[in-house]
Amino acid sequence: MRTVDVLVVGAGLAGLRTARLLALRELDVMVVDRRRSLSAGIRTTGIFVRRTLDDFDLPDQLLGPGVRDVLLYPPSRRAPIRLTSERDEYRVADMAGVYEHARRAAESAGARVLLGVRYVGASMGSVQFEGAEPVRARFIVGADGARSRVARDLGLDVNRRFLVGAEIVHPIASGTSAPAFHCVLDPRVAPGYLGWVIDDGRHAHVGVAGYPGAMRAGIRHLLDAFAADAPGRAAPTGPVERRGGPIPVGGVLRRLACPAGLLVGDAAGAVSPLTAGGLDPCLRMSELAAAVAAGYLRTRDQRMLSLYDGGALRSRFRGRLLLRRVFGGIRSRAVAEAAVGVLRGRAGRAVAARILFGDGSFPGVNPHLVDAAIDRAWG
Repeated sequence: MRTVDVLVVGAGLAGLRTARLLALRELDVMVVDRRRSLSAGIRTTGIFVRRTLDDFDLPDQLLGPGVRDVLLYPPSRRAPIRLTSERDEYRVADMAGVYEHARRAAESAGARVLLGVRYVGASMGSVQFEGAEPVRARFIVGADGARSRVARDLGLDVNRRFLVGAEIVHPIASGTSAPAFHCVLDPRVAPGYLGWVIDDGRHAHVGVAGYPGAMRAGIRHLLDAFAADAPGRAAPTGPVERRGGPIPVGGVLRRLACPAGLLVGDAAGAVSPLTAGGLDPCLRMSELAAAVAAGYLRTRDQRMLSLYDGGALRSRFRGRLLLRRVFGGIRSRAVAEAAVGVLRGRAGRAVAARILFGDGSFPGVNPHLVDAAIDRAWG
């Protein structure tokens, strides 16, 4: 039976980035994913915010044009609030291309990526698969999504608070619409969240998300109803792709690591509880996770794992978690109309701009502090 230093379960952005960083630290890394193609089963819109674009080296050719305008609509869809930034705030990525780029980067660093391999379970360091021979892993990284099987097998915390989202993506004629992010606050189709329309210059993304228990109809029916007259939607020029899945919005989980492994990405609850954005958090936490995992494997000192502390991150989410409860409590059209009305004033617009254009969507993490701690205490 082959032995690897680190097994990463899940070849999404968090898993592939963590694998690359670990391989660059000269660890033997294997990545498995049950999908046979990284272009299958995409669950994210692929919206990258300015903070991510500034801090990470993303392939420019896979990013759509910059978006500076956000339009906030009440349920009536009349008189939207337009917020305009002086800088590009959002760019929508070709996520199939981004995943493939991340895969090549991980493999170039020395990681082995196996697709079409389903993780079955782990016990006493032995990991079983469907589609490949079992391996022994010194450490397991759970990057297997919001309902992580790895988290359960390792006895770590699991996500319990979710939105469910659905989206249609289709090609559009180039130059048919100006770049803008259209957001509709309408509890009929998106209870506790929003409906949205945004395009990447080549494809339109039209979606809704909300609390499943508050939906009077199925998510697919709600999406189709919203898409029928969604503001800012360009006409499709080709086939429609459907995406969807759960979105954890309970904040970063408290217990993220143990001697057998740790969690990253959606599995760790690394999603902004307010905006439900997960791409920036997954990149930031992957850097910290790789530093902690490498340090622990180098020292075998369990104190290293305390540096990957979900409780400390949660303490910086109190305001966002409170706003999530307020946002989630908007369940009637009248209240939604009134909420948008409040945002029309100067103070309301400032709050909305701070949320939509601010730099505080997810706390910063510094993996270099982990390396410094290793050098001081265990070097």
